[in-house]
Amino acid sequence: MSKFAIIETGGKQYRVSEGDVITIEKLEGDFNQGDKIVFDKVLMTDDGKKSDIGTPYLTGAKVTAELVEQGRAKKVTVIRYKAKSRYFKKKGHRQPFMKVKVTTLA
Repeated sequence: MSKFAIIETGGKQYRVSEGDVITIEKLEGDFNQGDKIVFDKVLMTDDGKKSDIGTPYLTGAKVTAELVEQGRAKKVTVIRYKAKSRYFKKKGHRQPFMKVKVTTLA
């Protein structure tokens, strides 16, 4: 079994191993392709023999990743409608995302 960690970012939790490419919520700040991103909110690590579980986070543990791509997801259409009252609102939304490749678990 390979090493893995569970990290938290963007209000969500992800199970990651070295070499994984994950799509996460866009992070604050200015990032370019190839930039290193460090996730320090590590909830759990496992190396196949020993598991470490944080309360809620592990101190000193971090996961390093490299930015592969930034973009926006497909358009989602949001419609608000009330019958018999001439109320109709149509709005579109594209959620920004970041695609990162996990390089090291420490």
